[in-house]
Amino acid sequence: MAKTAKKPEAKTEKPKEKKLPTKKPRHTHHLQKGKHGGTMVVLVNDLIHVGRQGDLVEVKPGYARNYLIPYGMAVAPSAENLRTLDQYKIKVQKAREARVADLKVLAEQLSRLPAVTIEANATEEGHLYGSIGPFEISKTLKGKNLLVEGEMVKLEHPIKEANTLTEVPLSLGYGIETKIQVLVVALAPGGKK
Repeated sequence: MAKTAKKPEAKTEKPKEKKLPTKKPRHTHHLQKGKHGGTMVVLVNDLIHVGRQGDLVEVKPGYARNYLIPYGMAVAPSAENLRTLDQYKIKVQKAREARVADLKVLAEQLSRLPAVTIEANATEEGHLYGSIGPFEISKTLKGKNLLVEGEMVKLEHPIKEANTLTEVPLSLGYGIETKIQVLVVALAPGGKK
């Protein structure tokens, strides 16, 4: 069976005009520009040197596009995002109040604490082999079930002398500060650290 080609039927209609492709609307996620040419974003978390949670801030476009928005630290300022952020702020505020209450209790415990004793190797003259810094003080306080991180200890310079009583300021966060006394004692000559 051989196939035969069909002859095209004559049409009396006008030839169709060429249909030009319609431009699709581009959905570029342009962020609002600030008055200084930066990008406006709403912060999801508190950021040091940028702003507090819920603030509408202007940052450099690359900082917003490459860091803040991809890591979920900021969102574009739309009505829906602002509503969601308000609900989130209420939860965070309650957690922050609980954290502040815990830090106040910790500050009270630290202020009632007598001098914290730290033992270290030292020469006969009383010079330490090394020094006592914020992390050693933090480690000693954690040994007493007081959760103080090394970043909270605001020691101006490391302690390098044995048998000295030093007043050390602590900044626990949220503006709560206290001071403790640190006594550095030289280990006995045969003792090990």
